[in-house]
Order: sequence, then structure tokens, then C-alpha cells
Amino acid sequence: MQKLDLWDKPLEAQKLNQEFSELEEEIKKYERLSNKLEELSTALELVKIEEKDEELNAEFLRLLEETERNLREWEISLLLQGRYDKMGAICSLQAGAGGTESQDWAEMLLRMYLRWAEKKKFKTKIVDISPGEEAGIKSVTFMVYGNFAYGFLKAEKGVHRLVRISPFDANARRHTSFAAMDVIPQFGEEIKIEISPQDLRIDTFRASGAGGQYVNKTDSAVRITHIPTGIVVQCQNERSQHSNKITAMKILQARLYDLEERKRKEKLEALRGERKEIGWGSQIRSYVFHPYNLVKDHRTGYETSSANDVIDGELDAFIYEYLKYEYKKKIKVVTDE
Repeated sequence: MQKLDLWDKPLEAQKLNQEFSELEEEIKKYERLSNKLEELSTALELVKIEEKDEELNAEFLRLLEETERNLREWEISLLLQGRYDKMGAICSLQAGAGGTESQDWAEMLLRMYLRWAEKKKFKTKIVDISPGEEAGIKSVTFMVYGNFAYGFLKAEKGVHRLVRISPFDANARRHTSFAAMDVIPQFGEEIKIEISPQDLRIDTFRASGAGGQYVNKTDSAVRITHIPTGIVVQCQNERSQHSNKITAMKILQARLYDLEERKRKEKLEALRGERKEIGWGSQIRSYVFHPYNLVKDHRTGYETSSANDVIDGELDAFIYEYLKYEYKKKIKVVTDE
């Protein structure tokens, strides 16, 4: 960092500067945690001496809770060691079969993820949205910007199942709805995907959406179809056709790279004799609001009765359990091999 010619190569300098900042933050985390443990140890000694001092007991419990939270944050940072975990995320929600019911569920999930991102101080941007005929949304693509956004949100990839008394059913019957969440990393300049112009079909159209909080109406929406793979991406939230095209191309590059990565993993899994569990019919999580309140992750077994809190964006416990679950799976694969 002290080299005089560092900024002669801006991209390399920027990467080095980012690496420095990340390492510096790791040291700060360690120092904060060490200090908390020292404070907690001192508080415990005082509590032992003055057992009946309510103020000391309250301070000890406060420090204990704070230290536990810091320890969990430290553990999560150690679990987020995947190749792309530090990157931002490109998320897509798709309503399942069931018409208005599933479309309303997809919109509920969108709100849940936007609230979660807000609580994590992540920035979000909706780049494409297709509203339902009566309510909800058919599909939406949104970006989440922030360190480790992909590392966290990869836990949400899969089918989400909702069981509730339908607000759209005059007979107040119980309905089951499905929506699928897809998550891929936001690749930066370090990832280059060569795309031939002959492989692309680019269409422009007038943006149409829910308006308001979701999308600005423009005359410059862009749809790009990658003919060899059939991948289609849209962007309608930027202010110009040029900006929409740039954003759509970034999403297309990310999806093509993700496709190649998935093919590579499938080959490895075939060699290991593993069975893939990803599929529309295999939900990763169920959200039950009738006849009782329960949210259960079917991969980790973690569950909570605070269903309303989860829908309001309280997802950290589920993400934490999933990260531990994935880590144990990796350890098992290494051990078996």
C-alpha cells in the first residue's frame, strides 16, 4: 500500500485496497471480541462478590448477551468462506402454480427479503417486475448490494411453501402456495464471459409494472434472449435504454457463468454418486399460518413459531443454521474422500 507506483494500475490498486480494508476489519472484529470477553470476565468476578447487587447482575446479563451476539457474528464470518460469498447478489422470485394465491405469496417474500436487506444495511434495487392480474407479482428480479450479500442469501435458494387461510377465498378455506427463489452472485470485472452478438436477440418495450415503490414507468425497457441457452433477462427500472441494456447484460453474464458452474458441479456430483435435491417440488422451507404458526427449514430442521417476525425480515437464525449445515456437509465430503 505504501508503494509510490501503486495507483499506476488502478484496478490492481483497488483490489489491494479492498483486501486491506477487509483484513483490517477482521482484526477489529477480533479486538472487539477480545475486549468483550475481558469485560465479561471482570463482570463475572464482581457478580460473584456481590451476588445480591441487582444492578451488577443486570450489567453482567447485558454483557453476556452482547458477547454471544458478537461470537455468532464472528462464527458467521468464518463460515462465509465460499469463492463468491463476499459478492453482492442477484435474486429472482417466481410465483408457482395457483394464480393469485401464489402471486400474493411471491410479493410477501419480496417484502420479506427487502426488509431483511434493510436491517442488514444492504442496498437493494428492483430491475424487473411482472405484476399479477389481481394481486401480487408473477416474477421479480432484484439486486442486493453489500459485502457477503450472496453468502447470506444463497441460503434462500429454492422453493418456499406457504399454508394459510386465503384472503382471496370467500369461503375462508386453507390454501397452499409455492414460490421459487433463485440467487446468483454479482460478478465484478474479474469475471469475463465472452458472448457473441449473433447469439443475442435484443427487444425493447414499454415498461409496465406496479409503479410506486417497485418500478418507474419508462419507454426504454430491454429484454435480452441468449439464443443458445434460452436464458432471458429483462431490465426496466433504469432511466434510459442504454442503462437498462448494461444492467441486463451484467445479469446475463452472471447467469451464464452460474450455468457453467452448475454444470461443473453436476459432473463432480455424478462422479461422487450424489443425488441432486434441487427441484420445483422439493421445498426448502414451509411457512404455516393455519392451524398454527410455524416456519420450518426442511434442510436444517430449524424452526420457530414466530412466523410473523420471519415474514417481517427476521431471517438471520435460518441463514446461520444453513451456513452451519453446509459447512458440516463439506467436512463430511472431505472426510469421505
